[in-house]
Amino acid sequence: MFPAPPSVMTSPKGNRAHKMKLPIFTRKGMLEVPSPTEKDWSKDDEDDCVFSDPEQEVDSLPQPYRMINKLVNFLFDRSWEIIEERDVLRTAELSRIQPTIYPPFMESTLNKTPNCMAVSQDYVFIGGTKGFSIYNLHNAKRIYVWEKLKVDVTSIWATDLGNEILIAPVDEMGIIRLFYFYKDSLFLIKAINEVDDTSKQTTCIKMEISEGGDFAAFLLQGAGDICLDVYKLPKESWLKEVEYPQLSADSKKKVRQLQLNTLDPVTTDTFEMDINICFRGDVKLSLPVHIMKIKPPKPVTGTTFKSPLEVFAKIEDCCGLGSGQNHFIKDSQWEQQVAIFNATYKKYLDGEWEEELLSMATFHFLLPSCIIAMPAEVKNPPGVACVLGVHWTGSHNFFLYSLNRTLKDKVDPESAWPCAAPITVSQLSCCCSYLVLACEDGVLTLWDLAQGLSLGVIALPERCLCQSIHFLKYFLVHKGRNMYPEGPVKSQMKCVVLGTDGALYLVAASGTQRPTLSLLVERPVKHPEEAICAVAPVRDLPGMVLIFSSNGSVHLMDVATSQIICAFAPPRSYHLGVPWKPVFVVSSHHPCFLLRGDHPDELGSASNAEDIPNSIFYFNFEACPLLENIRRNCTIPQTDMLDNAAFPQVLPLEKRCENFFQKR
Repeated sequence: MFPAPPSVMTSPKGNRAHKMKLPIFTRKGMLEVPSPTEKDWSKDDEDDCVFSDPEQEVDSLPQPYRMINKLVNFLFDRSWEIIEERDVLRTAELSRIQPTIYPPFMESTLNKTPNCMAVSQDYVFIGGTKGFSIYNLHNAKRIYVWEKLKVDVTSIWATDLGNEILIAPVDEMGIIRLFYFYKDSLFLIKAINEVDDTSKQTTCIKMEISEGGDFAAFLLQGAGDICLDVYKLPKESWLKEVEYPQLSADSKKKVRQLQLNTLDPVTTDTFEMDINICFRGDVKLSLPVHIMKIKPPKPVTGTTFKSPLEVFAKIEDCCGLGSGQNHFIKDSQWEQQVAIFNATYKKYLDGEWEEELLSMATFHFLLPSCIIAMPAEVKNPPGVACVLGVHWTGSHNFFLYSLNRTLKDKVDPESAWPCAAPITVSQLSCCCSYLVLACEDGVLTLWDLAQGLSLGVIALPERCLCQSIHFLKYFLVHKGRNMYPEGPVKSQMKCVVLGTDGALYLVAASGTQRPTLSLLVERPVKHPEEAICAVAPVRDLPGMVLIFSSNGSVHLMDVATSQIICAFAPPRSYHLGVPWKPVFVVSSHHPCFLLRGDHPDELGSASNAEDIPNSIFYFNFEACPLLENIRRNCTIPQTDMLDNAAFPQVLPLEKRCENFFQKR
């Protein structure tokens, strides 16, 4: 019940000093002097008067009732303002154009919570309780379960090796294992960082596999130390070993072990099996070769050299040039510089200092190019990575390490690319031709590794830093449609950049022209729940990206027009368990993506988190009518581009020179 309105709050009627008052007439509005002529008097005089009850007149309230009266008035006024604001927002929401929402094409119901997903070829790999499962991408049927761990799998990678697939799951203990999936068999290669002594156990934080699966790098942390281990993968040996496995001397033991291993999918899977996959624990594959262990660079301190000649002798082979380690600056000079800096910016430096975090690394495998200097005697096959690029937390340098070495060789970077500010984010394109380095001052440096030139430097808006970078397959806008060029395009790149303020930008670079920056999605000031938390390009649709928002919505955007094409959503009975960190994966070979959904009605009734029903929803772009025209004939023939003057950037140099002289 609400209290009586403050306008009718009066003193108690039981007061004996209160005098009786007779009803009176009061005139509404301003009082006027009547006209002396009766005919000019108003005939509605009675309507202008209102009957007023003296008992309803408001008396002056004593304290603390006046304060209570003000608080009640404020409460009612503020409540009414909130009601009006919500009404305006509701009206604006109804007036907004809602995109077409497409339901999932298929659903795969799981009896355990999936923590991660990966897609390769025609298979889906889902990490969960005590292992991972393999599903068929086309019919959503589970075909194998490997559950031999005591803890859950938290992340999983799958790399295409041709006809084979390399699987790398990481469990809650941080142990990473390599599996080899060939036809209808699954092989365990090695647990990379598993040791018998738990005090020496390290945790895998990141991993990266080179294009083609020739090398792998693992960032391991443990006992207050961190290092980057690099391995060479003998994939040719693996293929021979699985095609022609050596028979064991004890054939009975082998048959019995094989029978025990093949019982896993039958006993743990309740779905219909399309492919009989068995775990071949009897076959031992060649182990990866450890070739390099990289540690964070040492902080730059005073020189240990006694003369400049020693410095030049140290860098005679140009190894590590630009890292700042080989210099002739003494400790006293460093201390003097620090003292001057602290005295100049003392008012900004006062206060508590945060604890320095352990250095982390981001790394990429780079293909041979003219921008990467390699020894002349090194012959690297085409399409095989030759250099590992690494940058560490708080470091200005992007170090380049040659992969043509052994574990006995000294680990020194072949070269270093210094930046004006510490590097925070880096991203390599899928074709390994383009690299973007984002610094903590919001500046992006664009590199064309294939051609060996810089595509330029561009800065994000003020107070906006880079959160993530996502490369797009280069496309052109032809007759109002996004289309892929038929042939290869040189020195042309486009990527979307997600800022820390929630805004989304499109960065485009073309040869020697200045790169451009365009705003796709503004910072969500009025609707903070619509902040973008993840972005995923769709290679099957030119110029399209999936946008995942914090409120659980999933939209498909055309970056050329900044327009939302459509939306995707699971059934109403499901929602995203962690909307700001969705579990999803986009296939690079098929026009679909997968999204995990949780059942909210069962969250409260389930006694254990593992008992909560979950589903993996399959969204197929081919089943969306709005995308049929986009997917149909989305490639521009090379002849059309050469004859069209609207695309000078794709013309060969000779053709561009010819057109230039013809115009003059």
